[in-house]
Amino acid sequence: MTKWEEEYLFTEFKGKPMCPVLLGDIICPERLQLKSTLQQMHKVKYEKYTGAARAAVVADLKSKVGKQQHFFTKATTSQESAITASYDVALELARAKKPLSDGEVVKRCAVKMAKAFGDNNIAKNFETVSLSRRTVTRRIFDIHGHVHVKMKQYSVTDVSQLLVFGEKFATSDIFNAVTSAVGEYGGFESCQLFVTDGAPAMQGRHRGFAGLLRPKRVNCPILHCIIHQEALCAKTLNFGHVMDLVTKVTNIIRGGNRSLCHRRFITFLDEVDAEYGDLQLHTDIRWMSRGKCLERFFALRSEIPVFLENSISSDTRAYCVKLKDTQFLCDMAFLTDISAHLNHLNTLLQGKDQTVCDLYSHMTAFQCKLGLFIDGFSSPRANLAHFPACDEIRKESPRCEKQIQKYKADLEKLQTQLSQNALLLDLQCSSACLQHSLFTSLLLRSKHTFHVKPDTHFCQGFFV
Repeated sequence: MTKWEEEYLFTEFKGKPMCPVLLGDIICPERLQLKSTLQQMHKVKYEKYTGAARAAVVADLKSKVGKQQHFFTKATTSQESAITASYDVALELARAKKPLSDGEVVKRCAVKMAKAFGDNNIAKNFETVSLSRRTVTRRIFDIHGHVHVKMKQYSVTDVSQLLVFGEKFATSDIFNAVTSAVGEYGGFESCQLFVTDGAPAMQGRHRGFAGLLRPKRVNCPILHCIIHQEALCAKTLNFGHVMDLVTKVTNIIRGGNRSLCHRRFITFLDEVDAEYGDLQLHTDIRWMSRGKCLERFFALRSEIPVFLENSISSDTRAYCVKLKDTQFLCDMAFLTDISAHLNHLNTLLQGKDQTVCDLYSHMTAFQCKLGLFIDGFSSPRANLAHFPACDEIRKESPRCEKQIQKYKADLEKLQTQLSQNALLLDLQCSSACLQHSLFTSLLLRSKHTFHVKPDTHFCQGFFV
């Protein structure tokens, strides 16, 4: 105990002087301030104590402060321990895939075990742990949210980024897993057909899944993803200059350390009441990304040059000139329209409960559609009923008619590429067994499609 503590009746708490009577901090730790506080608040009550009696009073006050601090600390620590235990039990129940109501059973067992060992204090602590079904449910949701936040982050461009952990595995791992699975059903001899996603690890003739099947002398057919082949056919269109500019301008506005520029662009689009509120980033990994990116970029083709000229400090004059060039706008309009048609085909080819006949119907219909498109571009004035973006550019610049008619060659190239990639079956070249199966399936589909309730307006011979 220091001389100042005994003389001016104060103690130290976290490096600051504190009055042990009022449990309040003393603002100014000066000698005069301490003396003034003592005379104003405690002089009448404590001036009668001197010498050893005063030292005992100060020691008693300091001990009360310590006990009070220990009481609150102990209560807080006990409560935190109960909550931590509740989260630990909830996590173990989730990992073991046990019912959430088992938390109450775990609690009762823990209390009985503590009492069996004669530790009543631990038993009381176990009873404070909340493990009801609703509590365990909330705990698991909290853990899920915590993990999601820890794994998810936002880049400087305000783009949400999800960190995904994936272990690397070789084609041999896939082959071994398939071998183990088919072994339960008689081995590869019982397989009639293999269908893969079309990835190189599946199609490889030597190290791919198809190549590893050869030593096993598996003779059944192997089909690869039709959507993957359709996406590759779409890349035969030579419009790389359009996508390069669209990607570069989009990255100037949204990519890199341009979060401020991105927010200004969104605000600008809101002020001019644009059709879309933002651009969409493009990635080759997502097959339908190009169509969606082009759709927004084309709709904002008038606003983007204005924003580049007024809000971007770097030299973007070349991009602005391109975005005002009629020939470039025609190319972008055509690529936007044909990408929309390819995306629609891609969507039709996806989904559950689709047979090869469904896929055959979609591809045949798209081939017929391409034929109609080619006929429409063959006339002196192209029929742009199915190309709204091109029609919009033609209305703005009627002189671009010759440029639009040149896209007939691109449509023919796409049609040829789709035919060469074996997406369509040639029924005349197919085996008799395959022809019979296809015709039977198509006949069943036609019965389901065309069978309607007969009435007096239809000939009875129409029904199949």
